[in-house]
Amino acid sequence: MKSIKKFLLITLAILMANTIYSQKVTGVVKVQKPNGSVEPISYASIYWLEEQEVFESNEKGLFSFDRRERDEVSLVATFVGHTQDTVVLSKDNNVAEFIIKEGAELEAARIITRQQGNYISKLSSVKTEVISAAGLCKMACCSLAESFENSASVTVGYSDAITGAKQIRLLGLSGIYTQMLDENRPIMRGIASPFGLSYIPGQWLESIQIAKGPSSVINGLEAISGQINMEHRKPTTEQPLFVNLFLSSSLRKEANVASSIQLNNKWSTVVLAHFSNAPGDHDGNDDGFRDDPRTTQYNLSNRWLYMAENGAQLRFGFKALKDDRLAGQIDFNEDAQRDTQSWGSNIKNSGFNGYVKFGIPLTPSNSKNIAAVLDYAYHELDSYFGLKEYKANQNSLFANLIYQNELNENHKYSLGFNARADQIEEHLKDYFRAEFYDFYPDRNEGAIGGYGEYTYTNGEKVSVVAGFRLDYNNIYGWLPAPRINLKYAFDPRLIFRALGGRGFRSAYIIPDNMGILSTGRRIESWGELDIEDAWTYGANLTAYLPFGYEDASLSFDYFRSDFNKQVIVDQEYDLSKISVYNLDGRSFTNTYQIDFNLEPIERLTLLATFRYTDAKTTLKGQGLVEKPLTSRYKGVFNIQYATRMNIWTFDFTAQLNGPSRIPDFAGGGNSPVYTMLFAQVTKKFRDLELYVGAENLTNYKQENPIIDAQNAYSENFNASIIWGPLMGTKVYAGLRYTLWK
Repeated sequence: MKSIKKFLLITLAILMANTIYSQKVTGVVKVQKPNGSVEPISYASIYWLEEQEVFESNEKGLFSFDRRERDEVSLVATFVGHTQDTVVLSKDNNVAEFIIKEGAELEAARIITRQQGNYISKLSSVKTEVISAAGLCKMACCSLAESFENSASVTVGYSDAITGAKQIRLLGLSGIYTQMLDENRPIMRGIASPFGLSYIPGQWLESIQIAKGPSSVINGLEAISGQINMEHRKPTTEQPLFVNLFLSSSLRKEANVASSIQLNNKWSTVVLAHFSNAPGDHDGNDDGFRDDPRTTQYNLSNRWLYMAENGAQLRFGFKALKDDRLAGQIDFNEDAQRDTQSWGSNIKNSGFNGYVKFGIPLTPSNSKNIAAVLDYAYHELDSYFGLKEYKANQNSLFANLIYQNELNENHKYSLGFNARADQIEEHLKDYFRAEFYDFYPDRNEGAIGGYGEYTYTNGEKVSVVAGFRLDYNNIYGWLPAPRINLKYAFDPRLIFRALGGRGFRSAYIIPDNMGILSTGRRIESWGELDIEDAWTYGANLTAYLPFGYEDASLSFDYFRSDFNKQVIVDQEYDLSKISVYNLDGRSFTNTYQIDFNLEPIERLTLLATFRYTDAKTTLKGQGLVEKPLTSRYKGVFNIQYATRMNIWTFDFTAQLNGPSRIPDFAGGGNSPVYTMLFAQVTKKFRDLELYVGAENLTNYKQENPIIDAQNAYSENFNASIIWGPLMGTKVYAGLRYTLWK
């Protein structure tokens, strides 16, 4: 251990001692007043089109960055309520000057450029895969659950064959171990998690960032396999109206509307609305059950931004949703009396979320600042599954206070504390067996913690982010979580990253495993359960290769998660019940991944990625075995070609899905290897895009996904053993209309 510590200290010292020659671009953003005078403008945004990065001018209107050997640099400067100005720098020009005007003086110019769909962020100390707005348009992407088809990092599947609920896997672990963030606010927790992926419309999003591993300590303890952060459409986006309409061959209908309005130089707002409806009476495998539930969903959000002249920002908003889904046998009517003549399920979700974020610069340069976040969420779930009835509600409050101090360009730190309170009620009634449970009646869980995070950077050569947080949980006691992220650039084209850290999460048995309600099993009453506790560590090497129209990239990953404590929900130990117990032994995952991006000619992009997972856990009566229903590998190949000005865009995606272990009671052995194909064509007019596409062109479906479907009230009935797609080929069409300011 001493030798390892010595090695790490020496390595860290060497990394911190390195310097890098950088070719800096410097510039200034100025505003022309109505009287003709010109003066610098503070905190303007500067967009670097080639690298898709954003900088901010300081209080004197100045900015600088490393051009990374780019022969040409295209920059756009903008400020709320003002026009834009564009500058293109040649290879030998490293000075940019922008002149912008107040919006009333002349009509703003619109800058059109082609955005990468999927790429790896160069600046982050953690390997971060970004799915941009362009990536979200490669397929239908009706919701967040359908936004990862071009990613091998994230696998999305159904939690059962009844409810339509989808779950993700990252690093071979269920999505419950991934911390979901909405612009860095933790969301989708507890009873809001089973259907949460379906409640984020894909067309509301500006981008998705996928970071593997525990990452930062600032947002809490719950990141074990990674963090997925969503950036919504911004109030400052100069799009007063955006409309998306969608219709599929299964008669699913969807409408999304977004409106960003800049009221003046300080206030702006965005309104987001969603409606979707699916008839859900399709039974492609003739087992008598709907392949997808009948659903109706309403979703509304309003976000505000206030920007003061001194740089202070106030962000606040709300979101409300209502979802009603009917599932089960085709002849089941929700208005009919529930009895053993037919099996049906009705699930009603409603929720509200409100938040406030406030940031104040303590110095003119914003090198010191303080920020506060306050978030409240309410969620109610009222459901039944056959003769099982599950009702739950949750009130959650989250508060975070952060102080940041940038000592100089190399050193900065963050200090803060946050608090969380969750009040949850869960009631499960099994009328068939006359068994009634109150899981955690009036469960009140609270935690308060403090944290510190230090960041050392040396240009783009070295980055070290070391953090530690200590939380006190009123149920589980003290929870310490150290985390570290390292980045080292051997040169600008070869970047190494490594990380390690600890994460904790409280288990919510029913919401975490919603599929168990769609079985004939009795759910075992459990004793005292541990908090789930795991270490995750890994490394990444990314190379940017000098060929193609833009630099190609090749990336290698390895990550491992080791559980100290884990809650096991086991269907294999006792076939008459769902067994719930604490881990007694080992549980781990090893994940290997390779990603390759290439643009061989202008407007033709290729993406190939492959992930292999080795996931094992200790189960009662079996010992250390492969985790059931966890795909061993996944490969993705995507090709996109766009004509000039993106008038036509053609997308094609192929997936190779590897086998997973099937429990013996469901037939045993391994699931077959299968492929899925996706295609889409988009035609762009001035402000209108029309698209048509198809999913699952191979029409591959899991055979007999429901065990003993003809005897829905038998002990053998089970709709939770899902490893493949449930729906066959689906054709869809839609439009996107954008009104520009």
